[in-house]
Amino acid sequence: MGLFSRRSSSRVLLDGVDVILADLDGVVYAGPGAIPHAVESLNASRDGRRLGYITNNASRTDASVAGHLSDLGLPTSPEEVVTSPQAAMRLLATKIAPGATVLVVGGDGLVHELEKAGFVVTRSVDDAPAAVVQGFAPEVGWSQLAEAAYALALPEDEGGIPWIATNTDWTIPQARGIAPGNGTLVSAVHTAVGRLATVAGKPETPIFEEAVARFGARNPLFLGDRLDTDILGANRAGIRSALVLTGIDRPKHVLAAPSGSQPTFILEDLRDLHEPYPEAEVAGGVVAVRGARVRIDGPDVVILDEGERPIDLLRAGAKAIWDTGRAIYGFRVPERLYADPFHRR
Repeated sequence: MGLFSRRSSSRVLLDGVDVILADLDGVVYAGPGAIPHAVESLNASRDGRRLGYITNNASRTDASVAGHLSDLGLPTSPEEVVTSPQAAMRLLATKIAPGATVLVVGGDGLVHELEKAGFVVTRSVDDAPAAVVQGFAPEVGWSQLAEAAYALALPEDEGGIPWIATNTDWTIPQARGIAPGNGTLVSAVHTAVGRLATVAGKPETPIFEEAVARFGARNPLFLGDRLDTDILGANRAGIRSALVLTGIDRPKHVLAAPSGSQPTFILEDLRDLHEPYPEAEVAGGVVAVRGARVRIDGPDVVILDEGERPIDLLRAGAKAIWDTGRAIYGFRVPERLYADPFHRR
């Protein structure tokens, strides 16, 4: 695994990285406000490398996202923001004719990309759309979902029109807490029509491939807060990844991560980008990360030493569990291992 080796050593995470690709919601900001330590940590990362942003959120344009980041203190141009609507346009171009009419379920970010790509936007099935494209926006409600259902009543293999979803994130971090994401809205249409959408954003690879090509990345590092979209997608695209514990997924999710969704690195917050990253020492069945030591004893995960930092204990526990290849429900896990002090840092 990339996360650990049998040599006890540490290194600065950003050594050799030429492009940092960061998710936004839960990594850089939650709602309008910045995540603590994110802005200063990312600005400090610019020395000798580029910063880019990958977002599944389809509600805003790349220009508005860049403006938001700039207002937070991260100078950003629209070209440095890769959105799931942009990935959706690549897919759409392979399925319908140029200039065709497309039914939109979503907000300004999706409309902007469709119009920029030369498609005609409609909100009504009465305009005989050639496809449906669906993305998140806070204003999406029953009437938009109903129009999509009407348009998608006929399965595609029976002559029906294509249906592309920008993403299927179940949740989205907001300033007030965790809210339903685009996946819940896509699921509502799926339940009504019995069809599955083609997904453009994370965890599919087109959005990562677009980012790597746009920045000319040779050794990128991706920062995300979700295992099922961010980390799975980066792994599929062959990009090293860091899970940051400032957003959706928590320590219990890390311990339970299946092989395809295991990150290369686990970070408490983005300050860890600039600290020596410890690699694990494995000896006699004991996994040690600095002072934290964990052993697997049959069905039991045993904490031998908690160490000085909870993040090191989590790293050691994850390594020990992941190395077995067994699912988390096959273990008795001590509560201390999945304690979650990180959001209070």
